[in-house]
Amino acid sequence: MYATVMHGPGDVRYERVEDPKILKPTDAIIKLSATCICGSDLWPYRGLQPQNGPSHMGHEYCGVVVEVGSEVRTIKPGQFVVGSFCLSDNTCPHCQFGFQSSCRSREFMSGAQAPYARVALADGTLVATNEMPDADMIPHMLAVSDVLGTGWYGADAAQVLKGGTVVVVGDGAVGLMGILAASQMGAGRIIAMSSHKDRQKLALEFGATDIVAARGEDGIGEIMELTNGVGAESVLECVGMEQSMQQAIGVCRPGGTIGYVGVPHGVTFEGRDMFFAQKRMLGGPAPVRRFLPDLMDRVLQGKIQPGKVFDLVLPIEQVAEGYKAMDERRAIKTMLQVAE
Repeated sequence: MYATVMHGPGDVRYERVEDPKILKPTDAIIKLSATCICGSDLWPYRGLQPQNGPSHMGHEYCGVVVEVGSEVRTIKPGQFVVGSFCLSDNTCPHCQFGFQSSCRSREFMSGAQAPYARVALADGTLVATNEMPDADMIPHMLAVSDVLGTGWYGADAAQVLKGGTVVVVGDGAVGLMGILAASQMGAGRIIAMSSHKDRQKLALEFGATDIVAARGEDGIGEIMELTNGVGAESVLECVGMEQSMQQAIGVCRPGGTIGYVGVPHGVTFEGRDMFFAQKRMLGGPAPVRRFLPDLMDRVLQGKIQPGKVFDLVLPIEQVAEGYKAMDERRAIKTMLQVAE
């Protein structure tokens, strides 16, 4: 088959590779209904993350099971499934504690920007629907597999409360999903830090009540003014850069919580400053598997439409253009259509 391979910074190709095979008895092979490009894929694309040779790309996926290993018990061929980018057995102590992204058997999904993909630890990773979703549900189900699950974890980690005040730092796909999550959790005020008109519009549609376009100290100042000098009790950091983290810390009130889900690049902390700031922090790779059943149910019931975050849809053969569009900020998030 053909699949997406990154050969180096800026060098993404859709080229012939070996078909995925069952390698372990706990594996499954799925036929992708759709896949997409993640903001984290842009780190190696921009040369900001080391890469050892060509890499098979893609970790967001949904589709139909076509084959399972001999030890797979809960997933069957013919089922429509959604899975997380963190592959987990869902039985170890960390999984049972709700942190499947720290599973003792953890693997990271790869190779999903393709027509077919192998999913390890299938029983613990994949969640099946009762019926085959309609075609118009596919973008929303795809969003659940990572970007919505990650935004939801950011809101959960930030301890968003009903009627509470939330600040979301970052207007990329994860930040927008964090806004949607905070809205679903009943936040009373959601302040989105965004300087892009198209993203501001979507932020408001997903539930933001206020927009702050300024960054750095100016942005912190505007939010402190909006909150009468108090700050927010829940802050989502959805970028992973030094400036965005400092903004998150700056707008969080003492005793508040920062949920950080942007993969850190160059972020540092001063211990003494953090000691006196008295602000909680929880983040890391999102345990999307914890949230999958609930989020899939919300989508299927029409309560949320996270697939609206895909503002560019391309056939998978044009994946290189999808990367370029996101890198140049011409697209928030690119969905890749897989031919039948």
